[in-house]
Amino acid sequence: MVPFRHREIADDLRQQITTGRLGPGERLSSEPALAAHYAVSTGTLRRALAVLQAEGLIDKFHGRGNFVRRPLRRFMYVGGWGTFDPWTTADASLRVTVRTATVPAQGFLASLLDVPKGSPLAEFVCVSHEGASPLGLARIYLPHDLAPAGLLDEECSYEQTAKRFAVLSSSSAEVRETVCARPPTPDEVSTLRISPTASVLAITRTATDSAARVVEAALLAFPGDRTDAVFITHHAAAERQFQA
Repeated sequence: MVPFRHREIADDLRQQITTGRLGPGERLSSEPALAAHYAVSTGTLRRALAVLQAEGLIDKFHGRGNFVRRPLRRFMYVGGWGTFDPWTTADASLRVTVRTATVPAQGFLASLLDVPKGSPLAEFVCVSHEGASPLGLARIYLPHDLAPAGLLDEECSYEQTAKRFAVLSSSSAEVRETVCARPPTPDEVSTLRISPTASVLAITRTATDSAARVVEAALLAFPGDRTDAVFITHHAAAERQFQA
């Protein structure tokens, strides 16, 4: 039974959370205190807490302790224009940080944008939060010569567009999105504060112009346990029929 002691502890704490004895946002006792209570080592106690973290029941904040996770709303990613559903993002608790830079195209990025290696790219790194909880990570890239004047400025007019992870380029004629569920990268684990064993909804999006040039590429990652994706197709023939 000893090898499974951490699961017994996780079961006990899980029951306290699901029955309401430990409420949303409540801080658990310190790890040394919990280890003493269950008569186990700190390592065993941390293994139990890791189980609950992976299940999304608790959050661990460095220097503050372990807290019962508050219920998080599900959000919807709308395909085609790469934006969140406005009905689920109207809450003032949703905020997005945007960091811009100029980076060289290397490896996968050079291939994705179909540009020579080392070509300068405008980069947007967007992280959305609901309250203190990270919701999504987006890395958006444009060939530097296609970035409109002022796009990389702090007070650029594209900031609100970037904040919704939408397509930045105004010259795109086609948007292609590839969607998959996969394990998170170390950067996504850290930024989204999720377990390495969790899944992320990963979307690779490219926008091309009428000359088939890739004018934008985006790498998006969302926690798989609270994000849905919807893709809408408009049939031009049907629209003409209704207009007739």
